[in-house]
Amino acid sequence: MSSELIYGIHTVKALLEQAPERFLEAWVLKGRDDDRLQPLLAILQQYGVSIQYVQRKTLDDKAEGAIHQGIIARVREGRKLDESDLDKILEKEQTPFFLVLDGVTDPHNLGACLRTADAAGVHALIVPRDKSVSLTGTARKVACGAAESVPFIQVTNLARTLRELKERGVWVVGTAGEATHDVFAAKLTGSLALVMGAEGDGMRRLTREHCDELISIPMAGAVSSLNVSVATGVCLFEAVRQRRG
Repeated sequence: MSSELIYGIHTVKALLEQAPERFLEAWVLKGRDDDRLQPLLAILQQYGVSIQYVQRKTLDDKAEGAIHQGIIARVREGRKLDESDLDKILEKEQTPFFLVLDGVTDPHNLGACLRTADAAGVHALIVPRDKSVSLTGTARKVACGAAESVPFIQVTNLARTLRELKERGVWVVGTAGEATHDVFAAKLTGSLALVMGAEGDGMRRLTREHCDELISIPMAGAVSSLNVSVATGVCLFEAVRQRRG
């Protein structure tokens, strides 16, 4: 049976609300007794999950540098979402709204993008299966529960997926510094897939070629580019602004 570790109060709470049956055991900081943690422990005990009270070093060692907020849980791995799940979303949503990350490898950036995607009402976050970060414990922790609310879909061939999205009426917009117009001049309403490139390198050539439109973020200062999670927030919420209008 495959399992994984998750860290932090928000992450544990979100998964408990979605799939409490996945929990196998939990470790809690000895002596911690507060209103944020006690409701979670009560639910874990209700489901018969073993809880061990341990010293901070034990939690630090298990978290391997991640911020655990005094609780770590071992859970059964969830089913990995793929192209078939994307098809179901396309069939269900009249104006689907997707975020695509092309080759993002930092779990902190993935977690931040998931959190922003949740806030923006994105229907799914799509990544290539290879050369891209997976949904690690660190990514879940940074996402603060959004990893349990935003479908995280890994596809075998991103270029093919973008082509199929276009065939189904989704407008594919990629971000690139050399684009001829910026995000505020783009039309981001209707069925939309917003593509963000990897840290430093941007989108791959094939990904770029499958975009219907390229946009940039105007930069007024000395800095030439933004962190991918920050750039994602700028573009997603410009789309939210337009879609509300």
